Amino acid sequence: MIKGILFDMDGVLVDTDVYHFQAWKELAEELGIPFTREQGDRCRGISRMDSLEIVLEGSKRSYCLAEKQAMADKKNRRYRELLVGLTPEDLSPGVRQVLPELRRRGYRLALASSSRNAGLILERTGLGQWLDGVADGTCVTRAKPDPEVFLTAARMIGVEADCCAAVDDALAGIEAAHRAGMVGVAIGDSALHGAGDYNLTSLEQLLELFPAKEGEA
Repeated sequence: MIKGILFDMDGVLVDTDVYHFQAWKELAEELGIPFTREQGDRCRGISRMDSLEIVLEGSKRSYCLAEKQAMADKKNRRYRELLVGLTPEDLSPGVRQVLPELRRRGYRLALASSSRNAGLILERTGLGQWLDGVADGTCVTRAKPDPEVFLTAARMIGVEADCCAAVDDALAGIEAAHRAGMVGVAIGDSALHGAGDYNLTSLEQLLELFPAKEGEA
């Protein structure tokens, strides 16, 4: 029986993918290399340094670790600048209806994102009011498809992994959910690939998937 529902953030609860793409594209332009939408899509759900490797695929030169770290830091600074304009209006469609209703039905909810910017995003959007736990890049060290962030989130809300469902739009995220022994609920790109145990076209479908628990109104 599912008792906890864990959510990825970027592209699932908040429409921040456009800011990631813009920040990476600006960095690529400074380096004089192309960066396409397809590459941007491949950056979903993976670590900042792994994303940088995708950005650098078109480079004709190699970079040392220190140079790469400086690039990743520069991208993140630009990304955080872009996030300053984030508001509750940037929440994905259905979030303000679905999350409070799932809590009313008795489910424990948590964020499970490897982003180190989760705190800023939660503050700007008000998303934290519906969450019972937040597992992000400040408390995990391994990015998806490693299951660490999902397992950490499950512990935070006191629910066993096999009683959790994980909602993610990235293929790496659904793989992480399965490696954690959880039900994988795909949405967006991962749903288009049929990667999940359930493949949704909208967050509202979660209310069909997870009915009120026994004893809940």
